[in-house]
Amino acid sequence: MNTPEPRDIFDEAQPFDAPARRGSRRKRARRRLRMISPRFLLPNLVTLLAVCAGVTAIKLGIDGRHELAVGAIILAAVLDAIDGRLARLLKGTSRFGAELDSLADFVNFGVAPAMLIYLWSLHALNNLGWVVALALVIACALRLARFNAMLEDDDRPEWHKAFFIGIPAPAGALLAISPMFVGFLGLIDDGAAIAPVVLAWVGLVALGMISRLPTFSGKKLTRRIPREWVLPLLAGLVFSLVLLIAFPWHMMTLAVIAYVAALPLAWKSWRRLARAQATASSDNATTKPEPS
Repeated sequence: MNTPEPRDIFDEAQPFDAPARRGSRRKRARRRLRMISPRFLLPNLVTLLAVCAGVTAIKLGIDGRHELAVGAIILAAVLDAIDGRLARLLKGTSRFGAELDSLADFVNFGVAPAMLIYLWSLHALNNLGWVVALALVIACALRLARFNAMLEDDDRPEWHKAFFIGIPAPAGALLAISPMFVGFLGLIDDGAAIAPVVLAWVGLVALGMISRLPTFSGKKLTRRIPREWVLPLLAGLVFSLVLLIAFPWHMMTLAVIAYVAALPLAWKSWRRLARAQATASSDNATTKPEPS
């Protein structure tokens, strides 16, 4: 009886084993896809809804429906504030979600507001107005790139997390289109008539976005609050929401004024904390025992 050599057995078995291994890999891949939790999908869905709002704002601006266009930008800002907090609440943060959120912010708070303010006012200055609109878009892109890079820095002091460096993209977008709020109040008949003023304002906002100016971060607001503050805070939020619905452009104008007024306070707070850290570091260096 002839017994085949081991090499012949291996050669005969290989064509049958390889498809089996490929089939098992496909099954494992399908199993991993089926095991994705909804908590990872819901924050990304909110982010995509924000993108829809931002792109719709551009379309409404082209159609001349400026109030609805600005309302879509505000809706995108609200959704942007929700998606990150929702991801942290559901423990559904992911690298994919972070990248998607950054791309959505570029569209919603860079491209869309630049288009709106150009269509409303800066078009009267022709190419100069378009250049400043582009400057706002570029500033937003640089601001987001720097923010993403700073997330990788693990050596930042803990108190740095209470601040942003530069005006954040959502706030910058609302500041850039804030002259439209005043126009909607009836104080400005035509945005083109004040195009030089709008040009200077948008340029200043763009510089603020890429500057090293510290601004307050709202992320610390998600921490626990004292029990006695719960009811007053809820009442204040509900009352503010009612006022925003009843008097949207008055409230948005007041919000812009309050934010601009808070910029010097943020800078002073940053300087105070930086001095305290420097003093603590020097005290530690002084009291450190010398090696024997």
